[in-house]
Amino acid sequence: MAFVGSAVRRVVSAVRPPLSPLCRTSGRSYSSEHTKEKSVPYEKTLKHEESPSSGPTKPLPRSADAVVIGGGSLGCQTVYHLAKMGMTNVVLLERDRLTAGTTWHTAGLLWQLRPSDVEVELLAHTRNVISKDLEEETGLHTGWIQNGGLFIASNKQRLDEYKRLMSLGKVYGIESHVLSPAETKDLYPLMNVNDLYGTLYVPKDGTMDPAGTCTTLSRAASARGATVIENCPVTGIQVRADDLGVKKVKAVETRHGTIETPCVVNCAGVWATKLGEMAGVRVPLVAMHHAYVVTERIEGIQNMPNVRDHDASVYLRLQGDALSVGGYEQNPVFWDEVSDKFAFSLFDLDWDVFMQHIEGAINRVPVLEQTGIKSTVCGPESFTADHKPLMGEAPEVRGYFLGCGFNSAGMMLGGGCGRELAHWIIHGRPEKDMYGYDIRRFHNSLTGNQCWIRERSHESYAKNYSVVFPFDEPLASRNMRKDPFHQVMGSDHWRVLMEQGCVFQERHGWERPGWFNKDGPAPVKDYDYYGAYDIKKNVNYKYNELLGKEYTFGFPPHHDVIKSECLSCRHGVAVFDMSYFGKFYLTGPDAKQAADWLFTADVNKKPGSTVYTCMLNKRGGAEADLTVSRLEPGAPFMPLAPESNGDAYYLAIGGGVAEHNWNHIKSVLHDQGFQCQLTDQSEEMGMISIQGPKSREVLQEVLDADLSNEAFPFSTHKIVNAAGHQVRAMRLSFVGELGWELHIPKDSCLPVYSAVMAAGAKHGIINSGYRAIDSLSIEKGYRHWHADLRPDDTPLEAGLGFTCKLKSSIPFQGRDRLEKQKEEGLRRRIVCFTIDEKVPMFGLEAVFRNGVPVGHLRRSEYGYFIDKTIGYGYIRNPDGGVVSADFIKRGEFTLERMGETYKAKAHLKTPFDPENKRVKGIYA
Repeated sequence: MAFVGSAVRRVVSAVRPPLSPLCRTSGRSYSSEHTKEKSVPYEKTLKHEESPSSGPTKPLPRSADAVVIGGGSLGCQTVYHLAKMGMTNVVLLERDRLTAGTTWHTAGLLWQLRPSDVEVELLAHTRNVISKDLEEETGLHTGWIQNGGLFIASNKQRLDEYKRLMSLGKVYGIESHVLSPAETKDLYPLMNVNDLYGTLYVPKDGTMDPAGTCTTLSRAASARGATVIENCPVTGIQVRADDLGVKKVKAVETRHGTIETPCVVNCAGVWATKLGEMAGVRVPLVAMHHAYVVTERIEGIQNMPNVRDHDASVYLRLQGDALSVGGYEQNPVFWDEVSDKFAFSLFDLDWDVFMQHIEGAINRVPVLEQTGIKSTVCGPESFTADHKPLMGEAPEVRGYFLGCGFNSAGMMLGGGCGRELAHWIIHGRPEKDMYGYDIRRFHNSLTGNQCWIRERSHESYAKNYSVVFPFDEPLASRNMRKDPFHQVMGSDHWRVLMEQGCVFQERHGWERPGWFNKDGPAPVKDYDYYGAYDIKKNVNYKYNELLGKEYTFGFPPHHDVIKSECLSCRHGVAVFDMSYFGKFYLTGPDAKQAADWLFTADVNKKPGSTVYTCMLNKRGGAEADLTVSRLEPGAPFMPLAPESNGDAYYLAIGGGVAEHNWNHIKSVLHDQGFQCQLTDQSEEMGMISIQGPKSREVLQEVLDADLSNEAFPFSTHKIVNAAGHQVRAMRLSFVGELGWELHIPKDSCLPVYSAVMAAGAKHGIINSGYRAIDSLSIEKGYRHWHADLRPDDTPLEAGLGFTCKLKSSIPFQGRDRLEKQKEEGLRRRIVCFTIDEKVPMFGLEAVFRNGVPVGHLRRSEYGYFIDKTIGYGYIRNPDGGVVSADFIKRGEFTLERMGETYKAKAHLKTPFDPENKRVKGIYA
């Protein structure tokens, strides 16, 4: 029976009832009863004939250093890497048989190129483990097939995206080729290339076999001393509170015994949420049906590469002499009633949902129209709010680690993530920058919000094959956290941000100003599921239309608007709403001792001082950058001042990483046994930053304090009156200009803002957003955490040695690593680059020194004051030697953008105001 014919005949003819609003926890699912096992594209699975009731396959030990729960890709990879790193007293518990949940039916594709340097490295490790390491260790073949991968571009923007991946791949030695339609036809004769713009071919991509891989991982781990036990469901996780009141893992319970352990690793896939509930841990993922079909034999398909046609939202996986065809649809089926008895099982395929992939598949490989379908595979997969995994130690319970929510990429990412998770467990932190996967990237107010989880997970699923543009924003679950400046109308002197055309960005649930549209308000509407599930699609949606115009790898149409915001700040005065910042107080008997250990800089200057500093992990990597203000001890005056009999500190932290910072500090306090209190006042205060040469003139009319350099120097703070309201004023800048931050109690925000705008009217004051901050800050050379500065970067490498109190004798976390690095010399360091051509760059562009790749840009923006594109990236010496100033000065550098190279100038200092005169109020 023909491919399309067999599909059409099976389409459900009845009209489906509309899905109930998906924010309701009782929302209807379209899952059918699971069916008996069907044919999947593998010669074998790890299913055995024994009944699950036959009991565990091995006796349970009384104790273990770690218990990994779930025998799929991540569980097997994690136990293998734990054992390989020396933790041999580790147990893997699988409720049924290895791979029984979701792994057994996965498509098993591996693509080496992704729009993330860390993911490229994770995928490279998976590939090495599957194709080389395991076979060398065990003598067993994992089932790896290197047949290559082909990305299809039907338009210029898609091919531009692929060219960006190609440039990044050169840094990592990944072979790839941009092919013309004719060259693509030569490579893949069965493909229709009439509508192609081009393709990206990666010869060393391939396909993994889940059964072969997990079998080999299990044997390799067992050979190193690990214990793999099947047929042993977990029934409970014991948690206890220690003397400091901190919850910690104590034991894992099963019907066949209890294992005492300080560490549990949740690798349970779609069942991970239930496993989290056993310990009081929130696991924000949803289960959905994910499907593909396997065709009958296709003559001439043998040895063809796997294909991803992103624009058609379909993939074509080589399966011997057939193809597996799947994709991501706009209306995926949620599996609300997750069954514990679901093992080696599948759902009936809902053809009404799957049909949208058929047309694209037939268009790409026309012979499919005359090819029959051998089998259908529709199984459960877990999906998350940003289509990234959930990893790391859970905020609620120490010793409880997550390794789940892999969005159908568990095989592909398993090796790299298994290694990082093992390192996380053994050493307290991963080796690589895993913040993008860390559960702490989500604010605690969101991880238990079912509406947010469901909406965001749907949107991420539906957009999985969309072009990854630099300035994308979600439409789902917006307006979750709004500051006082967001939408409430005020006096005649001003209108708050929404009414002034603010185009908001979402960070950590907060709505923060991105830029200001000149054509009036652009409110964010309730999520419409892209019109799926019979939900009415939003019409005349101005915010979405503005986002759509952003979707370019060129300069956006409002390039001049952001330029105006930046230059108004450089030449006059601008107000930035930074209320989404995290605002914490550190107090208690050991506060000074804790501050010394936590912060790289000496923050124990006299009260009234404010210090920019980093916080490090044990390996010297930067876990955060923030400002710390030493407070006068005294009675509480919340939210502006906490009660303290001794030392007290006010911490202001970038709002998008506040949860990560909070948990890092809490973990360090616990590990070191410091008697301290950490108090979160983020929701109780707003914050505006008034910056520019005229900021002093404006604020002198509003604040009852002398703002001269002598009375109010840079890096100091005071509680002052502003229009009759007390605020904490700090003389700081994140844009490189004279300026102050006002930290304002929530109820005082609007009148203080009104007074600032009224005083600034005669000076041409404007509102400005974070797109301007991004440009202004990179122009000045200020770092952004998780862009220019990450947990795998030290302050010395990042050019932030001045934040480290290495000249003092005060110990701090990571100091020993910095001292060693300083003694040995830097093997990598951050460098500023500018180019003369007027082309935009966004990060990931390859950096070449004398024609040899030495790194890539982490972040890039256009600098409107110097009128150049600016980029920052870490570079290495190809021979492994020290990256000295002389090494940089003597090199000729080029940057590769989408396959095109541009001559670049390397700067050891920022090209803008390198003497720091402007922040001191010195203007020529």
